[in-house]
Amino acid sequence: MKIKVTASQFRSIKGDSEANIKKALDLANLAVTENSNIILLQELFQTEYFCSTQNSKFFDYAISFPDNKIFEIFSNFCKTNKIVMPISFFEKNGQTYFNSLVLINSKGEFSEVYRKSHIPDGPGYNEKFYFTPGDTGFKVFETEYGKIGCGICWDQWFPECARAMTLLGADLLLYPTAIGSEPQDPMLNSKTHWQNVMIGHSAANQIPVIASNRIGVEKEGDISLSFYGGSFITDHLGNIIKEMDGETDGIITKEIDLNLTNKYRQSWGNFRDRRPDLYKKICDF
Repeated sequence: MKIKVTASQFRSIKGDSEANIKKALDLANLAVTENSNIILLQELFQTEYFCSTQNSKFFDYAISFPDNKIFEIFSNFCKTNKIVMPISFFEKNGQTYFNSLVLINSKGEFSEVYRKSHIPDGPGYNEKFYFTPGDTGFKVFETEYGKIGCGICWDQWFPECARAMTLLGADLLLYPTAIGSEPQDPMLNSKTHWQNVMIGHSAANQIPVIASNRIGVEKEGDISLSFYGGSFITDHLGNIIKEMDGETDGIITKEIDLNLTNKYRQSWGNFRDRRPDLYKKICDF
């Protein structure tokens, strides 16, 4: 089966979720004109990246699934255009808050919620103030366009996450992302490091990886983050086959042959030759 996948990126408008949703829909409509089947938006695309500081006012951004209009909007879009879309959102579940994702299939139906497993905590990325570590385990969603594994941002730095989703049968790995400058070290640019980590997941698991990052400079108080953009798509060998720059709102779309990638993975043998009995020691540390 040959499918088309789209990564996207845009500048978020601070405090205006309706404008951000419109931007997301405009890019998704553009992907439809390119006959895309799967469209990936950036992490927490409805808002600015509010985690740069610790401020309780931002808990007002949290929404409950499925009781928010955003889910109806994107469900209708996917159903109308026969598109699959993972939707990243700030989830309120009772008195607990998660960084979450739900996948909408081409019939407008919702998957189970995936909750981000790995929560970062560092200068400019104070996510532990807002989010409880996910309690869902890793998820792979079966769709008309293949089985899709979805991690969220910091998840992408952990090879265990990518391997687990591949073992669960994923044909593609998708990562909505928000990564940019490091306030504690203005000379540090981790864009290449970030991409190389996911290239490694792609090559090690013989699986295409799609990442969508945000762009632009976002300021909150005395903290300023400059997001890298650089959204990209790899093939099953870890080659970046399409990439965006660090400045432009837009999309990239690429065709992927799932039969070809699966046949290659079957022939390579590294899943056959795994030794789980030797890996248990990892859990002792």
